[in-house]
Parts: sequence; structure tokens; C-alpha cells
Amino acid sequence: MTEPTEWKKTACILCECNCGVEVQLGGDDGRQFTRIRGDRDHVESRGYVCQKAGRLNYYQNSTDRILVPQRRCADGSYEEVSWDVAIREVADRLVQIRDTHGGAKIFYFGGGGQGNHLPAGYATSTRNVLGSIYRSNALAQEKTGEIWVHQQMTHASGSARGDFERCEVGMFLGKNPWQSHSIPRARVTLREMAKDPDRALIVVDVCRTETAEIADYFLQVRPGTDAWLVAAMLGILVEEERVDRDWVAEHTTGFEEVVAHLEAIDVDAALDACGVDEDLVRAVVRRIAQAESVSIFEDLGVQMNRHSTLVSYLQRLVWMLTGNFAKLGTANVSTALVPLGAGRSAGPKKTPVAGAPIIAGLTPCNLLAEEILSDHPDRYRAMIIESANPVHSLADSPKMRQAMAALDFSVAIDVAMTETARCADYVLPATTQYEKAEATFFNFGFPQNTFSLRRPVLEPAEGPLPEPEIHARLVEAMAGLPQDAVRTLREALEGGRAQFAEAFLGLTRQRPELKQVATVLLYRTLGESLPRGQESAAALWAAAHICARLYPDSLKRAGIEGDGPMLGERLFDKILASPSGLVFTDDPPEISWDRLGTADKRLQLVIPELLDELDGLASESPIFSTDEFPFLLSAGERRSFTANTINRDPAWRRNDSAGSLRMSPEDATALAVENGGRVRVTTRRGSADVLLEVSPRMQPGHISLPNGLGVDYPDGDGSREPVGLAPNELTSAEDRDWIAGTPWHKSVPARVQAAP
Repeated sequence: MTEPTEWKKTACILCECNCGVEVQLGGDDGRQFTRIRGDRDHVESRGYVCQKAGRLNYYQNSTDRILVPQRRCADGSYEEVSWDVAIREVADRLVQIRDTHGGAKIFYFGGGGQGNHLPAGYATSTRNVLGSIYRSNALAQEKTGEIWVHQQMTHASGSARGDFERCEVGMFLGKNPWQSHSIPRARVTLREMAKDPDRALIVVDVCRTETAEIADYFLQVRPGTDAWLVAAMLGILVEEERVDRDWVAEHTTGFEEVVAHLEAIDVDAALDACGVDEDLVRAVVRRIAQAESVSIFEDLGVQMNRHSTLVSYLQRLVWMLTGNFAKLGTANVSTALVPLGAGRSAGPKKTPVAGAPIIAGLTPCNLLAEEILSDHPDRYRAMIIESANPVHSLADSPKMRQAMAALDFSVAIDVAMTETARCADYVLPATTQYEKAEATFFNFGFPQNTFSLRRPVLEPAEGPLPEPEIHARLVEAMAGLPQDAVRTLREALEGGRAQFAEAFLGLTRQRPELKQVATVLLYRTLGESLPRGQESAAALWAAAHICARLYPDSLKRAGIEGDGPMLGERLFDKILASPSGLVFTDDPPEISWDRLGTADKRLQLVIPELLDELDGLASESPIFSTDEFPFLLSAGERRSFTANTINRDPAWRRNDSAGSLRMSPEDATALAVENGGRVRVTTRRGSADVLLEVSPRMQPGHISLPNGLGVDYPDGDGSREPVGLAPNELTSAEDRDWIAGTPWHKSVPARVQAAP
């Protein structure tokens, strides 16, 4: 038994917060995470962690890892091949498809799970060599409707998140931050808000969640009816003359057009549709209107539901019409070390087969299968899938498996033999997130924004490679990396980074084609000079210089000194030298006005398509269940021990390891089913048996399944059986938002009966 080592700093990877943690290594092989605690030095989390972080050893030391490249055989089995063979054959197949059908037929999916974002940067070099222009990832499963609305109303490149540590009123819409987090130190912040008599916590949800239980106001809506509720709130805001008209006149454009639609809202009818008490809603609207600062956070409960993009628009109107922007405790436009899903993306605007809108450069991923399963000449013919599991995570898993089988070629780059990897022609094994330098670009802090580059905490396992190395080898195998440029830059680097920077900029100006492989070029040159284990951070050098050029004053306010290129160098140095992260920008609230991309520096209130959709609510039935399917299923609820599927070992879950279906006591009585028994849940897509949990948190007519279940894991004799139910075996890709293509996972018509 190896004695525990000193504490090593890293971060949790199970949600977007990526809280700082410290780990001790030990066990028989010296590679086990024997103890895990919060990192008190971490600039964002300051020692905070939730219960999930303590189970990270189940990720790092999973027996489900792949250690050697895998090649699919004719009979569907896999054989091990060397890295040289795998790289050569994968590169040859991709080049063949590019040269025969065009690089646009090669689709890229993924680029990093939670906290694993650097691969996306290196994949751009591979994609550029191939001419691959279409891509997608999990953001297009959830967030692109919100991103599109944000772009329409602000034209800002940065995100606009609420400030829940300082707001007087915080409202969570379709979100349970007690379990899903997404705000720094979530449970501490929620408790502080709930205990302070001068502050108010508002929750809108279909379930009485842990957050709802401590809220000052809980608005329990019927499934799928959030749009009616927020419309009613806007109607009340106008009816009771609680719009901050002076602020609106000074800072927005289009109010007169918008208010005509809001005045037409039938508040009584809208509240009847969503099933929320009128007095309660009016009290909430008054509390918001009277507050000095309001922050609103929408999440998957509405973003993967009916009228999702409309709700993203309506909730923004609530805080805009009450003057909650560009102040502490409200929404502000943050900086970004690397922009993630914001701004107006270059590249194609429509998908090649369905002609669906591409938002923030991301193809709607729930259209992916139908774009492949087509005889259209521009259909996708190959896929590169990296740190992602679309066969499990996208709607209609059976159809996604069919689409994978229809491709001419596919390659998966991942840590484990996932459900998607088992559909690919080649699987290239990657090092884990704790065996290489990694980072997240979920940096939305304001007024101070933070960034953390995680150092590796243990040596890589023998066999796998970090994704930057995989992409560098692929680019070299496709003759995409000129070796004379590599030699020139290596020689320049011997004179220091200032000389390297001059050479790199000069070379890319003289030979613009080198920009297409810039990340791999940096990895093969600058990366070799970085501290051991941090080679993957080479791409951040360019990001640091871009950030310094965009936000020089913000960096200086954060204590980063320098002018011109030296400011970018100092930022990069500080990133490398800050194992618990750093504050890289510090801003006053009024800077948010400067960051609007609108010509008049005002918030744009009018989105014509969504005003039409708002008007249409009056004639739409809010009843989505039927006699055949009397329940509405939330497919993918976050619970105390659920997360993304990178934790494949079911033993990581301390409770509800099989992932039960939750149902109200009233419905259980009516169906004569009992807590702990097995029931059969059926949708239009399929049916499956699952354990039942009777829960008072649920309202009649609503059922839920947890996220992260339904993956298999080898048992003692190597056989594999799925644990729990994979929600997307029951969802349909056709049920999606008409603008963003995000799925309606939170209101799937279903029926339940006792299992045979």
C-alpha cells in the first residue's frame, strides 16, 4: 500500500463550475484518489465542493478505460492496433472522403466535456486541414436558443449572466442549483439568499426541488407551460405600470412595439394555463419591480422544453423592463479568455440537408441523424467524435445508432469505450483529465472573471495520448504541418518567448495558410518548452494575447501588468503559475454598455419571430398529455448523485444507483403501484422497465428520470449490462424547438403501468 502523497491541486469536472479541489494519491498502485477536499486557495470556489466531487476516483480509475487504439473488424468486434497504424489509417480514410466528397461532409462532434475544453482548440487544426466546416456539441442540445436570443438583443460577444452573490432578488427558472450548481458556491449562495430578510429567492419549477424548499416564492408550473407563466408576469408588469419607463427610454430600443404585445396578454388565461396562483405571481412581479437588483437564471428545465427560445426571450424582457442591467447584482457582459457560444460566428448559416439555422457555429445536434440518414448529395459522410457520447446524449438513441452505421467512416477520441465509441470504425484512447493540463472556458464571472489551468496530478497511463498529441499526429499524417515552419519556430524559441512571438507573427503573416494549423504548430513548438505536463496549454498562449488585445484595461485592473504584446505574455505566465486559478479581468458595471454590439449601444427589445410566437400562446392549448399518454416525462433530471456519463462506474452513486422513475403519491395510488416496485414507462419512441420512487416532490401527471444513467460497465467476469434507463431511448428528435432545434426532453408524453 502506497502512503498518501502531498495534496495536489486540481478541479472537479462534473459540472460547469469546476470547483477547485485537492487530492491525495495512494492505494496499491499509488494512483488512487484516496482523499479529496476543497481547495481553499481557489479563486472562484474558495474551498467549496459538493458531495459529487468526493467520488472523482471512480472517473480516474475506471476499469472501463481504453489504453490501446481500437480498429473495428468486419464482424463488429474490435482489435488492438499500434498508434502508428491507427493514425495512418484514420488520416488516410479522412483524406479519402475529403478528396472524394469534400471536407464539408466530415462532421465534428464534441471537443470537450465538462472541464475538458482544450481539445476543441487543437481539433480546429485537424478540421481545417480536412475542410470540415460543420460541428456541434452539447451546447446545441441545451443553450443555443438562449445564445440566439442574447445575440439578437445585445449583439455582444461576451455572455450576460446574473450576479447571484450580490443580487437583492434571484430567480431560477427551470433550474435547481442545489443539485445542478452553475453558480459559484451554489449552496452557500442559496442559503445566504434565503436567510437574508432583505433579499428574495424565487424558484419556477415543475418539482418541489431542494432549491424550491428554501425559496421565498415557489411558482410550481405545469410541465411545458413556463412560457405562459413568464408571459403573465410581463402582462402584470405592464398592467400594474411597474415598467421602469425612464430607464427603458434611455437604454432600450423597441419598447413601444413590444408593449403593444404585452398589453394584449390575457393574464387570467395565461395563469390558468400554467396553473399558478394569481396572487403569488403578482407578489413576485412586485418584488422584482421594487428591487434594486435582480438576476434571473434559466436552465434545462425550460431550455429543453416547449417554447424554450421564447422563454429565453421573455425572461430577458422581465429584467430589461425593470432596469436590471449594467449594475452590480444584475446581468452584465463578461469578458472571455476563449469565447464559448457567444457572438456572431463565421461559417455556414444553415445545415446542408434540412436547412436549419446554425447558431454560434453549432449545428442543431438533434437534426444530426436526419442529416446523415438522407440521400441528399451534401449529407454528412464521416464523423470525428471527441470527448462526447452522442449515441447516448442526443434525442432518439436508436436513430442515432442507425445514423452512425450509415456513415462511410467514423472515429471516436475518448477515455472509455462509450456507447458512441462502440459504433465507430476507430477508437483513439485519450489521457484522462487528471493526466494532462486542462481547463474550462465556462468563465462568466463579473465584475471579476477567473480562469484556472489545471495541472496534471499523476503521470499518464501507458498507452493513451493527450488530444493535442493525437491531433498533431493526424495533421502531420495528412501533410498539413510544414516542418520548415516548425524548425524556424523552434530555433526562435531558443532566444526566448519574445523572439518566438515575433517569429510566429511574422511567419503567419507571410504564410497565412499556417493560421489554419496554428494550434498544432504552437503545440509542436511552444508546447515543448512548457513545464512537464503542461504542454497542452500551448494554445492558451494565443488566447492570452487575444484577450490582452480585447480587454487591456480589464486585465490591468486585475493586477496584470504590461503593454502591447507584453500584457499577453504576462497573462500567459500568470496562467501557468496559478494552480488555484487567477482573476484575469476586473470591471466596473457600466462597461457592459460599451460591450453591447448594437449600433446605438442600447438593448434591442424586438425579436419579431418571438413576438409572433408570444401572440400565438393565446390560441394554443397548454395540455400536452393525451388519453394514450397521460403523463409528461422529464427525461434527464439532475439528482444528488447524477452527472454526465464520464463517471461510468455505477458504484460512484451513493444512493438511487439504478436511477428510479419518480412519481407523485396520488398517481402511484391511482395506478396501484408501490414505491420500490418496477413499472413500465412508454413513450411514442419506445418503452422500458424501471424502479419506481414515489415522491412528494412530484405533482400529479408529472414523472421524471435522472440524467447520466443507462450506460453499461463491466462486472467481475467482464460482461456488460446497462445500469438504469438511458432517457434518450424514449425521446424523439422530432420534438424540438422550431428555432434552435433544442429538444423537449422535459415534457415527453408518456404512460406508466406496473411492469409485467
